[in-house]
Amino acid sequence: MGEITGHPFYSCRNCRNPVALHDDLLSKKYKARSGQAYMFAHAMNIVVGAKEDKQLMTGYYTIAKVFCSKCGEEKGWTYVRAFDAREKFKEGRYILEKALILKEY
Repeated sequence: MGEITGHPFYSCRNCRNPVALHDDLLSKKYKARSGQAYMFAHAMNIVVGAKEDKQLMTGYYTIAKVFCSKCGEEKGWTYVRAFDAREKFKEGRYILEKALILKEY
């Protein structure tokens, strides 16, 4: 964990495994099953699940659920493909549910 010492980051609420850097936080304006969710440019220490096409609030996407690499708990999803050209900026981004992560310093 030495590489993130001194930088705020987000960890898995269940096992404290670091999953994203605060510097990669793009937006706090997302919604998920558990409520508020954050969009990150990158995520780490995660396992990406199978791709699935899904209708979300803002359109139709190919997404893949993401899980903590240490404890296996689902954390959110990544956008693999946006079918609407206006939503293409989401591709390759990660949505992590606020209720499932902790902010650490």
